[in-house]
Amino acid sequence: MSDHHPASLAERPIERIRRPIDRVIHLENISGFALIGGAVLALVLANSLWSESVAHFWHQHLVVSVGPWVVDESLVHWVNDALMAIFFFVAGLEIKRELVAGDLRNPRKAALPVVAAIGGMVVPALLFVLVAGSEARSGWGVPMATDIAFAVGVLTLLGDRVPSKLKMLLLTLAIVDDLGAIIVIAVFYTASLNVTALMVGVGIVGAMVVLRALGVWWMPIYVLAGTALWFALFESGVHATLAGVICGLLAPAKPRRPHETSAVAAEHLTVEELKSIVFDTRESRSVVDRLIHGIHPFSALLIVPIFAMANTGVPVSLGAITASAGSSASQAIAVGLVVGKPLGITLAAFLAVKGGLASLPDGITWRHMIGLGCLGGIGFTVSLFITELAFTSETIVDEAKLSVLAGSVAAATLGVLILRGAGNIQTDPGPISFRELDATLPASLVAPVAAERVHTN
Repeated sequence: MSDHHPASLAERPIERIRRPIDRVIHLENISGFALIGGAVLALVLANSLWSESVAHFWHQHLVVSVGPWVVDESLVHWVNDALMAIFFFVAGLEIKRELVAGDLRNPRKAALPVVAAIGGMVVPALLFVLVAGSEARSGWGVPMATDIAFAVGVLTLLGDRVPSKLKMLLLTLAIVDDLGAIIVIAVFYTASLNVTALMVGVGIVGAMVVLRALGVWWMPIYVLAGTALWFALFESGVHATLAGVICGLLAPAKPRRPHETSAVAAEHLTVEELKSIVFDTRESRSVVDRLIHGIHPFSALLIVPIFAMANTGVPVSLGAITASAGSSASQAIAVGLVVGKPLGITLAAFLAVKGGLASLPDGITWRHMIGLGCLGGIGFTVSLFITELAFTSETIVDEAKLSVLAGSVAAATLGVLILRGAGNIQTDPGPISFRELDATLPASLVAPVAAERVHTN
């Protein structure tokens, strides 16, 4: 890119600082490590001399009132209901991008991860119901979810030992899995329903659709509408985090200016022309891409670790481990994550391939698929989230959380052991173009590559 391009002149000082940071913070494995760090810290504090102080901190109440609406919740519920709405907003953005510009746009490419993800949700839920006692069957949704950051982080640790296409398959599968978890939360974990508040929420969504159709692109109005939607869903009884998903799915996934502005000499342009070129350059990336690039680091490196610290602080003692091991809920979760996930993912993929609906990507073997299925059993974030919604007994919640942690670690270990021995048998496919990479990866992984490409050109 020319040194005289006005956009580069406007952005260069901050970009020199931001690009190296972006290359690190947009990697999914870094967010996985942040998640693990938050969980480990929570476990250490919960089993230390400060355990009561930490518990007291998270159960302090924060009251927020906006006109007639008053929200009085503990800090842990603010984390789960409000901060996690941003987490699910990013998930909604990723889903939208995959539907419009990713593998989910192509039915043939989407068939394998979609069918595998469905199998990976149905089989664990069925095994949970078979194993769990009647008092714990409400938690059937807990082993359905896959933690994308943790799973991709574990897969990344294997490096060149596994085909690169396996990560693409895991990312797409986990995105479909996220969509399934969102539907389960919306339909099955809504305790009561305030129809009036729900209708207000529907009206707000309708207003956002109209604003998009009218070409209103002023971001603050959408932030205000999204906040109002969160309040409406909170009052309705539908889990408020769904507001984030809805807003993410409504965001435009196609750029308003498909082609970048060509480089021109800045000294011959007026201020208005410079502003126009900077606008066109910015709008050559879609709103979805820009939002993921900007919010993903905040979600991955701050919100998710805070969620882990607020929700994984359970006492770990011989008595607690024994009680958890003897709990039907814990047993059902462990079986769902460690057995149900790999069984469901592999079996569904096998049936899809044998039925001619899909085919295995080049270089991917069935051993790779079994290892991938094991990594799908890393529930963690969303599993812990559903645990809070599914059970009312604090004892069962604590036992279930221990099982989610243990089951996720066991699934990760099995996946690594299987994939380490599977090898990377793919042949060198030759250089991959940036356009091909951009059409395949989620924006959170493409953005650093794009920034480096612009910088070097």
